Amino acid sequence: MRNLSYNNDIRTVLTLDAGGTNLVFSAMRANKETVEPITLPTQADDLDKCLANIVHGFEEVIKKAPHKPVAISFAFPGPADYANGVIGDLPNFPSFRGGVALGPYLHEKFKLPVFINNDGDLFAYGEAFAGALPAVNEHFAKLGSPRRYHNLFGVTLGTGTGGGIVRNGELFMGDNGAAAEIWVIRNKRYPEAFSEEGAAIRAIKRSYRLLSGDKTPLEPKDICQIAEGERQGNQKAAQEAFEEFGDILGNQIANVSTVVDGLIVLGGGVAAAHKWFMPALLKEMNGTLQRYDNGGSVPRTPSKAYDLTDPVQAEQFYQGGSTLVKIPHSNKQAVYNKEKKVGITLSKLGTSRAVSIGAYSFALNEIDKKKRENK
Repeated sequence: MRNLSYNNDIRTVLTLDAGGTNLVFSAMRANKETVEPITLPTQADDLDKCLANIVHGFEEVIKKAPHKPVAISFAFPGPADYANGVIGDLPNFPSFRGGVALGPYLHEKFKLPVFINNDGDLFAYGEAFAGALPAVNEHFAKLGSPRRYHNLFGVTLGTGTGGGIVRNGELFMGDNGAAAEIWVIRNKRYPEAFSEEGAAIRAIKRSYRLLSGDKTPLEPKDICQIAEGERQGNQKAAQEAFEEFGDILGNQIANVSTVVDGLIVLGGGVAAAHKWFMPALLKEMNGTLQRYDNGGSVPRTPSKAYDLTDPVQAEQFYQGGSTLVKIPHSNKQAVYNKEKKVGITLSKLGTSRAVSIGAYSFALNEIDKKKRENK
């Protein structure tokens, strides 16, 4: 597989972190910011003011950036037709209604290629190019193992459950730009609901409130401290809240893993509590499903899942699994990866930086692809 890193690339790309309250602009070169970020209010309830601030923010970054940009690339909330740069009816942007052609608008203003994606996709892309995926492969190389991973499924755990799939260095977006929308997978424990209802910040808060009877407003960080015994509260209820979260999340990831079959990377604020939800997640992924007629069971997923944050499981993941078998009617041998393994790890870059590097890498990869196609 070709080298995915843009660590030493000299091209500059303009970036934007778009929120319901603030717009944060910057520029990246060689996977690093080259200007101090510029923050402007979003003005989400007035389309003309919002667009004016977006243009103004990029103009200010261009003035401060030491090098001329080659593209604009950023994450923006959906629903959206990302391939065509058109943003749909956003809950936190009341003025975005009926389809706003933000990408084409910025292209007209700056005469630069403009790439817009969702944050889940760009998180996965950043981790594939400069985070977890190269880190895992470097560790295999250090051990002298021929094994390498080429595919990655990224999951962001926060207000919602976001996802992104990278296959052999390319972001898999689907024909409608709706690939990896894991939030709407059926909820394992409550089949009438979608799974994000059980695998997001609100789910942990709701579960703890119901299990403990405590109506005190608490955040997942607080509930994690209660689970640890570091804060007063119902410790058993806190642990069970994270266990339910892990069980439902494990079902989401297991469903996608059977299709993607690659490294799994978790990001977002809730990932910091992985100690409390990872056992339930692994139990689901490494569990079994029953046969109808003859009894017995089959594995929940074709590959065994390993928690790479656990030293013992990480060693099991990296060691063994490959052997040599004799080629029939020959004195030569072939490598046989008898054990199917999938590793689950945490973001190596941090979620925000992974999204930024993902936006940077995506723009340069698209530009490079176009150059190759035009040769």
